[in-house]
Parts: sequence; C-alpha cells; structure tokens
Amino acid sequence: MPPRQNPLKLNKLQLRTLALAQLIAGDPRSGARDEATGEVTLQSLPQPHGDHVHVADIVVAARDVSGFANPAVWTALQRKGLARPGGPVGVILTAEGVGYETGLAERLRPS
Repeated sequence: MPPRQNPLKLNKLQLRTLALAQLIAGDPRSGARDEATGEVTLQSLPQPHGDHVHVADIVVAARDVSGFANPAVWTALQRKGLARPGGPVGVILTAEGVGYETGLAERLRPS
C-alpha cells in the first residue's frame, strides 16, 4: 500500500506555508542547515511587494504567503513537530518539516 499523502492532516494554508518554507530552507541565502540535526534555521522570510513576493528563485502571489504572518499556522506546524521557534525570524524547520511531503513541491519549483 502506498504511503498516505499528508499523514499529519495539514490544512491547505499549513501545507502551502510549509512548502514555501521548505523552498526558503533549501536556498543557502535564506536558510542555514545544521548538518548534525537536519534542521534548517530560516534566516529571512520574504516580504510581499505589490501583488507578488519572491521566494527563493520563484515568484508567487502575495496571497500565497499569508501563512508566514499567521501565528496559528506556525503553532500548528510546531504542534505537529515540523517547526519550532528560534533563529533570526523565529522559525526553525525540523528535519521532519524539511522532509515532509506537501504534494506542492513540483508545482512551486521553477521548471
């Protein structure tokens, strides 16, 4: 039987926020990886300008990053073990958070 998609039952906003945070974590200009633990400290979160925002090497609609400013989203991700507080912007993705399959990665990555 194939593994279940979204086993932690994240809602759409939580999934989108985590997927975008994973992109930031993968960008060496915006995330610092701890090789020992697999955690990534987010050095900065992108700020919308106009109707869009630059996340790593892609451009997304400003509405798509609304979860970054929503404390309830980060609380849910922390409760599920995918993130924890810390770092310059207050977010560290755990190794589980970095590796969680959101199902959105292919749609977000530049082609």
